[in-house]
Amino acid sequence: MIEVRVSDEVRAAIESGRPVVGLESTLISHGLPRPRNLEVAHRLEAVVRDGGAVPATVGIIAGQPVVGLDAGELRALAMTDGVRKCSRRDIALAVARREYGATTVAGTLVLLAAGGVRILATGGIGGVHRGAEQTFDISADLVELARTQAIVVCAGAKAILDLPRTLEILETAGVPILGWRTDELPTFYASNSGLPVTARVESAQDVAAVARAAWDLGTSAGLLVGVPPPPGTTLETEAVERAVADALAGAERRGISGAAVTPFLLGAIAEATGGESVAANLALLENNAQVAAEIAVALAS
Repeated sequence: MIEVRVSDEVRAAIESGRPVVGLESTLISHGLPRPRNLEVAHRLEAVVRDGGAVPATVGIIAGQPVVGLDAGELRALAMTDGVRKCSRRDIALAVARREYGATTVAGTLVLLAAGGVRILATGGIGGVHRGAEQTFDISADLVELARTQAIVVCAGAKAILDLPRTLEILETAGVPILGWRTDELPTFYASNSGLPVTARVESAQDVAAVARAAWDLGTSAGLLVGVPPPPGTTLETEAVERAVADALAGAERRGISGAAVTPFLLGAIAEATGGESVAANLALLENNAQVAAEIAVALAS
């Protein structure tokens, strides 16, 4: 039987009831250029530690699923070419072929659940892509959120998505969206979307109380915590929308589809905003990791 390897530090934290925060690894292998990707991976782990929790970055190393990558394994995912991007459907392929795999939100939730970790910090979740009425392009993140008892801390859904339809699917799946000191769903680069959250929460204790109630009731769905980007890092909504529209048109002209769409769009938006979107992304990643650590501490207590 293939087992998920949980690092000694993470296992000891789980067994003693100390707080743990999971981190995904597609950011390391597919989201940022080298060597910035490795620097950011270490920085996010440091933010979690500073918040009083143990970081558990998730990935697949030569076919071995790991919860709690060590420094060498982080470097391998950051510097190895051809790392497979792993959602739930891809994990078995990476394991069977002894590949290196970087896990998406969905893939990370699968392995965190196997390892006994219930909190994940990420940038933004995937969702319903624009034009999904023709393409049926809907992220597996939404499906995994619907069937995993976990708290996912993020800056909402990525701005490139069809946000109203993403919310509708989350509602149908029974996933509560908790707004971190906000009444609106954050849109990755911006704080305001005009789209209401399920409920506003003011503290980590609020989130922990909702999570405990959900899990005690036996509900299978996860909880999404939408955290607005830090003040001073948000981008103008209209500028982002223009960049998204131009990027979508560029993707269509080039025949880009499927899993290649998101990295292309994010790259095009970064170019259109003169790199401001990348700086905003890094700021919200750190902020989300900090909030996730707060929640993990509250849940552990």
